[in-house]
Amino acid sequence: MNEFVSTLNGYIWSPALIYLCLGVGLYFSIRTRFVQVRGFGEMIRLMFAGEKSFAGVSSFQALTMSLSGRVGTGNIAGVATAISIGGPGAVFWMWTVAFLGASTAYIESTLGQIYKEKDSNGQYRGGPAFYIEKAMGQRWYAMIFAVATILATGFLLPGVQANSIAAGFNNAWGISTTVSGVCIVIALGLIIFGGVKRIALFAEIVVPFMALAYVIVAVVVMVLNYQQVPGVLALILKSAFGMDAGFGAVIGLAVQWGVKRGVYSNEAGQGTGPHAAAAAEVSHPAKQGYVQAFSIYVDTLLVCTATAFMILCTGTYNVAHPDGSMIVNNLPGVAAGPAYTQAAVETVLPGFGAPFVALALMFFAFTTIVAYYY
Repeated sequence: MNEFVSTLNGYIWSPALIYLCLGVGLYFSIRTRFVQVRGFGEMIRLMFAGEKSFAGVSSFQALTMSLSGRVGTGNIAGVATAISIGGPGAVFWMWTVAFLGASTAYIESTLGQIYKEKDSNGQYRGGPAFYIEKAMGQRWYAMIFAVATILATGFLLPGVQANSIAAGFNNAWGISTTVSGVCIVIALGLIIFGGVKRIALFAEIVVPFMALAYVIVAVVVMVLNYQQVPGVLALILKSAFGMDAGFGAVIGLAVQWGVKRGVYSNEAGQGTGPHAAAAAEVSHPAKQGYVQAFSIYVDTLLVCTATAFMILCTGTYNVAHPDGSMIVNNLPGVAAGPAYTQAAVETVLPGFGAPFVALALMFFAFTTIVAYYY
């Protein structure tokens, strides 16, 4: 099974798809006259301007619902993996795909609003399956997307997130994975069976708190290592374009893994964000598009960058050469993942790293599971 999945993954995440992701983002950026730049002020204004109604949720609630799906294990474990395989330059390509992906998120979320419907309970429903059928007239393609989404968000992706929570709790406090699993199921049921209103209320409270707490700790780590920050920024830029001799051998992997981690983390173009966007009550579809574009910035340019700078400023990472040798081996024997971030926090807050990252993973992963089931 592992061999089959690896082979399939190799075909799906081929260089062609990586450059297609960048190309689509660039295309939408040009067509919208770089809405992610000229509309930044409007994004902030509209974030709190939407209204709640029986049929829908507010713009801010829709934002936090989509953010709960975007901010997950990829923001911690995924960033560490990208650095481990692609070097510090992978961070630059994560930024690039986030900048271009903001325009993609604007387009897909606006379409979600345009083609939304009210269900039998009088509440809004929408997403790519709706606008693929209505706008493109391809019902067969919409059905394929719907089935793929149900399989992915209902059965496959939640397991990845739940496993991260259970493993984190087991590593930090020795809690049995069975106990963690049961608690996750109970908490998830209490939220999702309350419908979109309860999910929106949960996301509105928890998501801003978890993101802010994580960024504050990252800022503390960077402030205590402020001498390293300029050097880290220079290293990211030089490594991204092969100007650093040490990381020249992995420049191709930097692009590939930066884009992979960026797309996996912010989900721009994957079709998950428009479902939450379609539930919002707004006076014009483009308004929610602006708000959802901002969520890409929060996910990648804020949370992912926080992880990257914590790891790079403290030097708690490894980078492997394609031939298996080590370019950087600051954490001998430590696998790429949350352990890098734990080690980074431990350097300035001893005894706090493992529990903090375990709790961060719990919040990030659990809110993602809730968004998937929505």
